[in-house]
Amino acid sequence: MYVCICRAVTENEVHECIAAGATSAKQVRDTTGAGGDCASCVRKICAILKRSEDLVTTA
Repeated sequence: MYVCICRAVTENEVHECIAAGATSAKQVRDTTGAGGDCASCVRKICAILKRSEDLVTTA
């Protein structure tokens, strides 16, 4: 599923970015471009970051 329609960035690409070490929406944007245009996807990116952070802290 697309997270960022403007830049055609998928949820998988965001997860890969996080797995590579991104810890903020800005880092995701710098790597993938997601959130760099209209920024309507930034909330979704933040939610994905939060979910991945929660998974790490509970594991």
